[in-house]
Amino acid sequence: MKAFSFKGFSKYMCCFPQSYPQFLWIKKCVIFDLMNEIKNWDDFIGGETKKKYFQEIKSSLMSDHNSGKKIYPEPKNFFKAFEICPYEKVKVIILGQDPYHTPGAANGLAFSVNNNQKLPPSLKNIFKEIETDVGVRNKSGDLTRWAKQGVLLLNSSLSVIEGMPSSHSKIGWEKFTDKAVHLIQKKKNKIFLLWGNFAKQKRELITDENYILEASHPSPFSASNGFFGCKHFSQTNSILTKLGLDPIDWSLE
Repeated sequence: MKAFSFKGFSKYMCCFPQSYPQFLWIKKCVIFDLMNEIKNWDDFIGGETKKKYFQEIKSSLMSDHNSGKKIYPEPKNFFKAFEICPYEKVKVIILGQDPYHTPGAANGLAFSVNNNQKLPPSLKNIFKEIETDVGVRNKSGDLTRWAKQGVLLLNSSLSVIEGMPSSHSKIGWEKFTDKAVHLIQKKKNKIFLLWGNFAKQKRELITDENYILEASHPSPFSASNGFFGCKHFSQTNSILTKLGLDPIDWSLE
């Protein structure tokens, strides 16, 4: 069985057993707490990974790996959303549920896939709405360019078992990502795009000092019930302009 490598993920994983295959052990890890001032995602993640609930996340991941289950995305991409979109640059938050559970698709960003992958139905519909709303036509499914501009593409669960959607929804990831959402909204004037009932539940984490745009999920089963025509992409840029911030270039080409 191929070793489950935490390379690239290891700077946060100071509590994984030293015997874990190919794990790059960190000798020291600074403990942070949400009561302290968080200056970057490393502060936040470094503190959370030391807590009891995160030990349970790690135990679940190791148990699934040891039983032969494939986990997506690669561990090095679990925190990719935070790595590409720095804490101080977050302007827009798009919340997803969990990573794609098919081989090679998940890349650590909500709704995003690697360039060599076929576009999932929900992402196709997102692109349809973008074209209708702002006149941009996209073909690449890799949303990294959005993330680099300040769009935090965050799934509620940061991992999933192959062929088993929502399989890691109960191992503790949601507690971690809910804390991240609550933390970033405290900076105020952030724009949250909540698509579908699951994402809308996160509204309770967000104060009125932020902007919330809601619509149905872009899935083919619900896109016609409010996602198409929502104009969230142009509305987002209008708000950013009003705030004196650069708008998002939704083009991926």
